[in-house]
Amino acid sequence: MLRFTRHMWLMDAVTIYGLSKTYETPQGPLAALDNVSLRVAPGEILALIGPSGCGKSTLLRLVGDLEPAGSGEIRVFGRDPQAARLARSYGIAFQAPALLDWRTTAANVALPLELAGVPPAERQARVATLLEQVGLAGFADTLPRKLSGGMQQRAAFARALALNPALLLLDEPFSALDELTRERLQTDLPALLADAELRPAVIFVTHSLNEAVFLADRIAVMSARPGCILREITIDLPARAAMGCAMRRVSTHLWPRCGRCCVSVCDKAEAFAAYSIPPASGSLCEYFAPTSCILCSVAVA
Repeated sequence: MLRFTRHMWLMDAVTIYGLSKTYETPQGPLAALDNVSLRVAPGEILALIGPSGCGKSTLLRLVGDLEPAGSGEIRVFGRDPQAARLARSYGIAFQAPALLDWRTTAANVALPLELAGVPPAERQARVATLLEQVGLAGFADTLPRKLSGGMQQRAAFARALALNPALLLLDEPFSALDELTRERLQTDLPALLADAELRPAVIFVTHSLNEAVFLADRIAVMSARPGCILREITIDLPARAAMGCAMRRVSTHLWPRCGRCCVSVCDKAEAFAAYSIPPASGSLCEYFAPTSCILCSVAVA
C-alpha cells in the first residue's frame, strides 16, 4: 500500500499531458476528450465544470484507471494510473454512494482496510475515527437502507478516506441530494479533508458553478465534446468555512442562460459586493461578466 508521505508534496499530485480519448460506437468513432493537459498540486482541490457530455467524468475515470486512456500521458504522484491504483493511492466517491446493502455502515467504511490487509484492531480504530469525523458515530451498526441519502454519502466519503489516499476523486457526489443536505455536506467537506492525516489532492466533477467556487482552489472549464480545457481559473477568496452562507446565496443572483450552451451566467461581482466578499485580481469573478458566457464566451441578452 502506498503511504501518503510528506516527500510526495515535492511532486505534482496529477500530471496530464496531451490526453485524448475516443470511443468506438456502432455509428463510428466518438471523440470524448481532445488534447487535455492539466496539473494538480498536492493538497489542491480542482473542480471540473462544463456542459453535459463534455468528458468530465471520462477524464476522472481515466485518472482513476477505471478505463484505459487513449493517447497522451497521465501520472499520479509520478506513477502511471494503474500503478497508482494498485498502490491504493486513490479514494473515489461517485454520485451514488454504492454501499453494500448487506454490510453495516462500519463494515462498509472498513472494506478498503480489509482489502489492504490492515489488522483488525487498527481497522476498528480507524473506522471509529472516520465515523466520528463524518457524524455517523451512532450509526456504526446500521444497514445502508436505514440511512438517509446524506448519511449514505457521508459513509461513502468515510470509505473513500479510509486509507488516507493521496488523491480523492469525486464525481458529482452531491448532485442526487436534496438542497439542504447538499449544502450541509458542501460545508462539511473542507473540514473533513482538513482532518485527514495529510490533506489529499481532490479532483471533483460538478455542474454547479456555485459549488465549484465554494469548494475549489482552482477551476478547469471544459468545452463541449470533444472536451478540452478552455481556461483554468484560480479561486482567491476568504476562508470558505466563514463564508459558506454567503457563497450559497450567490446563486440567487442569476442572469439569463446562454443560448448556445444553456449555462446560467451569474454576475459574481454584484453578488460579491452584496455579501461583502472581496473579489481578487485574477480570480473567478472577472470571468463572470453578466454579458458573457463562461463556457463559450457568447454574449447573452
